[in-house]
Amino acid sequence: MMPLSMANTGATWKVDAIKGKEDTRHHLENLGFVPGCTVSVVTVLGGNLIVKVKDTRVALNQSLAAKIWGEEVEA
Repeated sequence: MMPLSMANTGATWKVDAIKGKEDTRHHLENLGFVPGCTVSVVTVLGGNLIVKVKDTRVALNQSLAAKIWGEEVEA
């Protein structure tokens, strides 16, 4: 498992865990980042990511992306 902040553009990830404080985990879960979901990395700019989760694009700073742990899956 690795944090989403290490993902490359075009990668598809399966989320395994959300780490951090309870309010941070709750915020990410409200955005659609839950264990078992699939996330596609649209672009990476300066450590910040734009990802597609549940047919919605979400911008994450590097700090939030580091709280989402998972593994890259084959597209």
